[in-house]
Amino acid sequence: MTGKIWTAQQEAELKTLVEADSNVDEIAVKLQKTPKAVITKAQRLGLRLQTEDYVNTSIAIPRELPSVEEALKMLAGALKASIKPGLNRLEVQRLEAVANISKTYKELLGDYVHYRDVERKLKEMEEQNAQLKQALKEIQERTSSSTPQPVHSQVA
Repeated sequence: MTGKIWTAQQEAELKTLVEADSNVDEIAVKLQKTPKAVITKAQRLGLRLQTEDYVNTSIAIPRELPSVEEALKMLAGALKASIKPGLNRLEVQRLEAVANISKTYKELLGDYVHYRDVERKLKEMEEQNAQLKQALKEIQERTSSSTPQPVHSQVA
């Protein structure tokens, strides 16, 4: 997938900003490009862009939510990997992060499923309420349109 084409003016401005040691995010805002596009263009132009402090915070959003089973498999994988001897501190931190994220995901997924159930029940109740209102309206129309019948009393 390609983005918007860079103009010669944008390329010249990129060179100027890189020479001024501007950071990736500032350049992206000024040129109305994504940080990734700025980095890619700078690399193609042979520019030495300062990316040391740049943290790519973009996260790919999945189309479908992973199931609880998938989250538990990831957690199990982290657990299994964590017992390997000789892990360095960074690996242990990464495994802790995976475990915490998996646990949080499982809890949030449970809440999500619960809320979806509540939403479904609420929708059913709204539909029943609408049907009852319609039935009441029809009854009121029938009773108001019909003429009252005289009451005959029998005298003994």
